[in-house]
Amino acid sequence: MTALVLVAAVADNGIIGSDGSLPWWLPGDLEHFREVTMGKPIVMGRRTFDSIGRALPGRTSIVLSGNANFHAEGVRTAPNLDAALAIAEAEAKRLSIGEIAVIGGRTLYAETLPRAARIYLTEVHAKPDGNSGQCFAGAGRRGTADQRECCSGQWVYGHGERRNRRTAGRCDCAAGYA
Repeated sequence: MTALVLVAAVADNGIIGSDGSLPWWLPGDLEHFREVTMGKPIVMGRRTFDSIGRALPGRTSIVLSGNANFHAEGVRTAPNLDAALAIAEAEAKRLSIGEIAVIGGRTLYAETLPRAARIYLTEVHAKPDGNSGQCFAGAGRRGTADQRECCSGQWVYGHGERRNRRTAGRCDCAAGYA
């Protein structure tokens, strides 16, 4: 089976988003995100898709939405997580790709964290305001395989790869997809 990985950025205060977007602008992290996800099936919630605004080039975009009327150019849609993962698994097999990347948001991270083999996590060393977070508390974030520090203006951040020990993480996330 293809490995399920989470790709996320989290601030020191647990924030991952603010009003449907990232509360920081880190070009180096966007490049890291591109490198980690390129060529892979990516699974995201509808609000994450709305914040991006388009299908990402070079990747198969799969969007979860509970709205049966939701359609967007260049993306595959799924009504639930199992359907999305089945689409992603078939696409990964077709492309001979070893990972399926979950790219957010909060609800999707909460649902997939127990299944994830790995987390590609950017830790933003700041405490920005935001209204979406706390998805990675207790997520087996020990055992950094690779970590590097970067600086972008006022933001200091680090990229790391964490292997999930399949321990149940805690997430204070609201359930459901729009």
